[in-house]
Amino acid sequence: MATTNERDPDGWQARLASRFARMGAVVQDTENDAVAAGVVGAVSLAGAFAGFLVTSPYTSVCIVGFLLSVGYGWVRHQELAAKGVTMAMTVSTVVILSLITVFIFYEAWPILQDRSGQVLGVTVPGLELFTTTAWTPAEGTPRYSMLPMIQGTVLVTIIATAVAGPLGVAAALFISEIAPAPVREVVKPGVEILAGIPSIVYGFIGFTVLSPWASDQFDLVGQGTYLFVGIVVGLMALPTVVSVAEDAINSVPESMKSGSLALGTTDWQAMTTITLPTAFSGVSAAVLLGVGRAIGETMAATVMLRNTPRVAEPLYNVFYGFETLTSLIAANYGSSSGLQKDALFVAGCILFVSVLTLSIGSQLIEERMDHDLGRAE
Repeated sequence: MATTNERDPDGWQARLASRFARMGAVVQDTENDAVAAGVVGAVSLAGAFAGFLVTSPYTSVCIVGFLLSVGYGWVRHQELAAKGVTMAMTVSTVVILSLITVFIFYEAWPILQDRSGQVLGVTVPGLELFTTTAWTPAEGTPRYSMLPMIQGTVLVTIIATAVAGPLGVAAALFISEIAPAPVREVVKPGVEILAGIPSIVYGFIGFTVLSPWASDQFDLVGQGTYLFVGIVVGLMALPTVVSVAEDAINSVPESMKSGSLALGTTDWQAMTTITLPTAFSGVSAAVLLGVGRAIGETMAATVMLRNTPRVAEPLYNVFYGFETLTSLIAANYGSSSGLQKDALFVAGCILFVSVLTLSIGSQLIEERMDHDLGRAE
């Protein structure tokens, strides 16, 4: 006969049973009015969600009920109310993000189904959107290709990464390892303030200052080019890269730096052979987060580009600028309808998947850095 350990080798069943037992003990020790307030609050919050989805006139009543139950619980049982509210907000965040994700893909499905194609006898939804290069929604036979916008987005992202990556890592290294304390106290808040400047301001400066100057100096065709948009977006992503990379550099154990200096290395050698390699995972995550900012940027690209979906020739030509995924959505969503509107949701799905992949990648890299530093300590 199998023993308990053989049936539950990892012990997760025992831990789960213990957790439920503790929860039951907490419920038994809790006063009845606290339990009632929690139940009323949970039911009211669920009713508010449901009422919002079906546009019910009683949604406000549910919201008031939730607020009253939270207020009562906060006065009578503050600790329990705080735990309940934080849990409710966490669950609400997950539910809202899930609903947004479902909505985006649901709205994009009609055109994916309409423009499907056959590959080796298998129906691939939306195949036509990625095998043609024409975006002509107003013609008799409208076409909605994503390739011109994907090309523009990739070029802008590569240029922005080339700008924000080296500059951001160098600035983070200076702030963390080189700058004196008074300078660090001024420079670090100043860099973080740059993140609060609206993107439309960056785009306006790029359109009115950078693009005309560069066009005159280098005799370029037009102002709106992927090169200048990438530079502006890279500067916008710079505060994110600097902030996250500096945190990663500061997390390197001081004992590793001191040990390197004690062996006779210079400060520069210690930074390049100890600090940066040790914090490489965190620095890489910072660059990935900056790339995510570059991919999702809207207003700067919309202001500076021509908003005419075309594929630049050759494909690597950054001295032309037509359209990106974000500028396409911003410029056309207000006047779109039917399949054109669904095509804009497809662009949103592409952006969503791209940014989500980068975010997950940065999280995995940060976990690897924490694991490596923990092992080093």
